[in-house]
Amino acid sequence: MPGLPTSPIFNHITIKKLHPTFGAEISGVDFAHPVPKEVFNEILAAITQFGVCVFRNTGLDDARHVAFAAQFGELDDVTPYTAGGRAHRLSDVRLFDVGNIELDGTVFALENVRREWNKGNGLFHVDSSFNPRRAGYSLLRAHELPPAGMGGETDFADVRTAFDELPSALKDELREKDYIAAHSLWHSRKTAAPATFADVNPDDYPMGRHRLVQRHEASGRETMYIAAHIHHIEGLTPEKSQALFDQLFHHATQSRYVLRIGWEQPGDLILWDNTSVMHRAVGGSFEGKFRRDMRRATVHDGSGSAWGLNERSQVRQGLP
Repeated sequence: MPGLPTSPIFNHITIKKLHPTFGAEISGVDFAHPVPKEVFNEILAAITQFGVCVFRNTGLDDARHVAFAAQFGELDDVTPYTAGGRAHRLSDVRLFDVGNIELDGTVFALENVRREWNKGNGLFHVDSSFNPRRAGYSLLRAHELPPAGMGGETDFADVRTAFDELPSALKDELREKDYIAAHSLWHSRKTAAPATFADVNPDDYPMGRHRLVQRHEASGRETMYIAAHIHHIEGLTPEKSQALFDQLFHHATQSRYVLRIGWEQPGDLILWDNTSVMHRAVGGSFEGKFRRDMRRATVHDGSGSAWGLNERSQVRQGLP
């Protein structure tokens, strides 16, 4: 939102900073009722400033989760993932099922291929960058958690500050070259589980094309739009493409740019902006014998960079 002050004033919500450069825990929101405009506007200012915001013990159910997400814009849905006939466990197609639970309520069997698919979530990524229209905000809610101490935290990386702190010569090169990166769902899955996807060639599938360096529209700050989904950087040899990606990715995921957020109780919700942070699931979030029921609503990006350099197609990628 152009014109937002650099340090917004919060009269309706309380902010607790979680990291020196980004991340905040927000309290004071009554999720038992639709979020009023004046409160929502402060939440929007907070996510613009901090990139990721945590709400504890919201009490949200599926319907109110979807309704709150819809205040941010048009919602994505799971139909690309169910087009092959796989049943959706949840009642609303606008909620992505990102837990480890079968249709019958049992935990994924060891041989369930979705365990392999989900390994890609353990790499730093942004949601839906492989689609023609990328994701803007994501809202992930804990519906059921395993016992404390079983892992499953979520890490976030501050790519805006990471870009600010790149060497000047490298920043100048990135601005001058205006590189375009090709994002592939299958590439990240193959990177995380190479044996399972050994026979998959990402080149056989569509990729999302987005500029590597962008201006984050809401805050006006420069940022890197980078993720484990990046298959290659256009105009470079495979070797130079990989070397540049590795350099930027390793820089952006250094510990000083990373915030780890734990899940304390069902009803916790994390809101993040995929155009200003990367994220990953930590520590075998989908492994083990305990139920972990996580549900995500995803908002299509509404900024001027939402479609990248892609045709405005409704075709989206999904896993079978």
